[in-house]
Amino acid sequence: MRKAAALASAAMAAAAVAVVSTVLHQRQRRAAKRSERAEAVLLRDLQERCAAPVELLRQVADAMAAEMRAGLAAEGGSDLQMLVTYVDSLPSGGEKGMFYALDLGGTNFRVLRVQLGGKERRIIKQDSEGISIPQHLMSSSSHELFDFVAAALAKFVASEGEDCHLPEGTQRELGFTFSFPVKQKSLASGTLIKWTKSFAIDEMVGKDVVAELNMAIRRQGLDMKVTALVNDTVGTLAAGRYVDHDTIAAVILGTGSNAAYIDHADAIPKWHGALPKSGNMVINMEWGNFKSSHLPLTEFDQELDAESLNPGKQVYEKLISGMYMGELVRRILLKMAQETRIFGDNIPPKLERPYILRTLDMLIMHHDTSSDLRTVANKLKEVLGIEYTSFTTRKLVLDVCEAIATRGARLAAAGIYGIIQKLGQHSDSPSTRRSVIAVDGGVYKYYTFFSQCMESTLSDMLGQELAPSVMIKHVNDGSGVGASLLAASYSQYHQAESADRGDAGTGWVPSAAGCRGYLPSSFPPLSHPRDRSNQPPPLIESLTRLPRPHRRRRGRSDPASEVFAGPIVTLKVYEDNVLIREFLEEKGHGRVLVVDGGGSLRCAILGGNPVQQAQNNGWAGIVVNGCIRDVDEINGCDIGVRALNSHPMKANKKGIGEKHVPVTIAGTRICDGEWLYADTDGILISRTELTV
Repeated sequence: MRKAAALASAAMAAAAVAVVSTVLHQRQRRAAKRSERAEAVLLRDLQERCAAPVELLRQVADAMAAEMRAGLAAEGGSDLQMLVTYVDSLPSGGEKGMFYALDLGGTNFRVLRVQLGGKERRIIKQDSEGISIPQHLMSSSSHELFDFVAAALAKFVASEGEDCHLPEGTQRELGFTFSFPVKQKSLASGTLIKWTKSFAIDEMVGKDVVAELNMAIRRQGLDMKVTALVNDTVGTLAAGRYVDHDTIAAVILGTGSNAAYIDHADAIPKWHGALPKSGNMVINMEWGNFKSSHLPLTEFDQELDAESLNPGKQVYEKLISGMYMGELVRRILLKMAQETRIFGDNIPPKLERPYILRTLDMLIMHHDTSSDLRTVANKLKEVLGIEYTSFTTRKLVLDVCEAIATRGARLAAAGIYGIIQKLGQHSDSPSTRRSVIAVDGGVYKYYTFFSQCMESTLSDMLGQELAPSVMIKHVNDGSGVGASLLAASYSQYHQAESADRGDAGTGWVPSAAGCRGYLPSSFPPLSHPRDRSNQPPPLIESLTRLPRPHRRRRGRSDPASEVFAGPIVTLKVYEDNVLIREFLEEKGHGRVLVVDGGGSLRCAILGGNPVQQAQNNGWAGIVVNGCIRDVDEINGCDIGVRALNSHPMKANKKGIGEKHVPVTIAGTRICDGEWLYADTDGILISRTELTV
């Protein structure tokens, strides 16, 4: 009996276990189904919020074009900075010679040498070398940092063979890609606004990065100078134009995103300088900062932005660039893990770590074409430590990647369409115009789905008739080769040859200032000669002379106001005249004051009283890269004065500026102690006094 009872009890227990097991299994199945339904709902909601139909994209493009116009109208008029780059002449393909590039944008920099063979041979040869910047130099001093960079340049040049020999007396010319925020005042000058990417050399902020590099190069005894200061986007545009003359714009789609394009100079209201001879100007849009109510933002975008280092900034970039797309995928998967059982009962700890999932990981998973999505499983295990995932989970992860990539690609296409629309080429006849967009960056280059989606979306927006006339071309290494090409395009030797041939559009040759009583002094800019005995010194262009009224002209043939010369004293100010007055209150001893006023045409930094005082104190002349006032009074003085234009408004009086520093005017670098010579034909600079 006891045995029978025990057996019955065991049977009952087994039955109970079976019932419990069945119930638990049914509950688990129901929970799994509920989780799958919740996952499906979250995915569907994500796809709906990320949707970017053509109608919405046209609204985004319209907003982009409107912001472009606002940014061109006035400084601060738009979230798009629309920076004037001072590049008005892009490579034609006919450039010849050997040119250099320096690409400085992070903890490493590159030096490049490119040999160009003209239209027939194009790029004959190129060499490059990468150098790591020691950690301590990133927070030491500008002197030490640029000396390290210049030493690397000198070593790179010293290693050249006979095939890299330059003609005697030829100065090496360098394109400088500097990927930090700068305020550019000319093609070959720009003051550092702030450091990024772990650099912290505070005393460099506000200084001209080109001047610092050029001085470091001189200290190395290297006969080389910076011809062009550019960023990677402008370099990509130059590289694109070199291989295809129909290139109108360039886009970077990498860790960050930006665009540059060619616009008509007269379509830039905020540009107050003389119009370039080519009639065009390259604009650096800084389009990553674009924002619009039409952008399809989700809660994940808003949270990412709020927790970023620059909340409210770079909104467009946070939707389309490699820095952020992988992080958006991580945030979405984290929410799904919190609200469903996508990765089991527990949330993977690594999934809570910001930026652990890179866009590179995202694209590798998205490109998985295996039947069981094994690559997705391997990436989830490798990056997030998730040991097991079902096929359903892997497919869900892939779908999330696709939603984010599709939205980014379609919005990038809308941005390109906005540029085309701004230029009025979205309605031209396809038989009369062909437009090429040069694109570079890791996202475009390696994320095949993204690039194909972007191109097909742009075609849809253009329509069947116009789509064939717009091409997207991948361009390699705009920050390197592109910079060297701009150095070639603005080569002093190339421009001089072009001027001799009467070529148009090869360089910066401004028209007259247009002010009553001013005459143009337009000459092709030349550099400081290596051998002063055989070559003429450089000429300064775009500074107009003040002719004396005929009724006041004295009998001599060369009045002091028209012909003057003397050793140079330099001063750098911006819309402020206190330091100018302080200088002119001193004895001049026959010197010439050269004032770099940043080319501002918004106010006058020199008036009649200081000029009269300068005459009394024995100054030989004053050259102003800016505006003056009291023209009639100045014309009555026996002292030479040159300026860009006149303006009735007075300058600020804060006393801000720099004395005795190198200045760059019209592409010519001028230093304290050099000599200036001016006559009715123009101005020239010499390192030493000339025998006249």
